[in-house]
Amino acid sequence: MPERMKDAYKISFIRGATTASGNSVREIEVAVVELIDELISRNDLIKTNILSITFTATKDLNACFPASIARKFNGLDSVAFIDCQQMHVFNDVDFCIRIMAQVLLPPNYAIKHPYLRGAAILRTDRC
Repeated sequence: MPERMKDAYKISFIRGATTASGNSVREIEVAVVELIDELISRNDLIKTNILSITFTATKDLNACFPASIARKFNGLDSVAFIDCQQMHVFNDVDFCIRIMAQVLLPPNYAIKHPYLRGAAILRTDRC
């Protein structure tokens, strides 16, 4: 990375979550696309500055891999993605998809973590 870019950007982490309306490929796709779109738009991200995204899904979501949907999302085919199953906790949010994105942002950038739909209750301070 050129020296001037080192000063212009720093590695940052953005968390977020959403809920699917059910356990079908289409319902998960709608939720993932909305979450990734909000991640990008709320943080004015340049798609090439998204380094990786880790997805977790609650055990009631098993129709498809959220990362496979995100990988096909417009212009994100070079991002490193992985899926994990969220630890099961009694009374957790149903059909929940969480993310942790590793991105390049300008120093001191005010990160906006997208917590959408039913997952907004997880972090009311960040909605």
